[in-house]
Amino acid sequence: MPKQVWKGSVLLAPVPAVLVSCGDGTKRNVFTVAWTGVVCSKPPRTYISVRPERYSFELLRESGAFCINLPPARLVRTVDLCGVKSGRDFDKFERFHLTAEESSTVPCPSVGECPVTLECRVFEEKPLGSHVMFLADVTAVTVDERLLGEDGKLRLEKADLLAYSHGAYYALGRRIGSFGVSVRKKPQKR
Repeated sequence: MPKQVWKGSVLLAPVPAVLVSCGDGTKRNVFTVAWTGVVCSKPPRTYISVRPERYSFELLRESGAFCINLPPARLVRTVDLCGVKSGRDFDKFERFHLTAEESSTVPCPSVGECPVTLECRVFEEKPLGSHVMFLADVTAVTVDERLLGEDGKLRLEKADLLAYSHGAYYALGRRIGSFGVSVRKKPQKR
């Protein structure tokens, strides 16, 4: 298959489209981030990359904490609005009818409409060029009980989460496999 070689870019897709909430109790904001991911599993660590000119940048620095809220696909318009409108101009929680819920381990609110929230405490800031990476410990995870199966296990596919790819939002689709499917033994025929 013929391929073209392009200059280096950040064409990694799809990525999660999440709502990051931040603040300290007196000031708050929620904004859209696609540059986030897992850094380590033990201890649980994550990151978000934010441009210094964003309104939330100073809120993140002042509080040293944030929440990564995983939105369902039905919130796609709100997710987009939180990414293109600035919290300098108005309270996005109020304007976009989002519920600011108290978090259990960090001073910033979480988004009540999101079925999963990772509460995060910043342990390092890393200037990388156009963005600063906020590396953080995941101090708690809140999960909507409707996502739990009868066995108590998380059924994240029930959350109908969003993904972002090259300028477009997508609802995550059907399950096509699971971890280890390629090496799992097939059941014996009787």
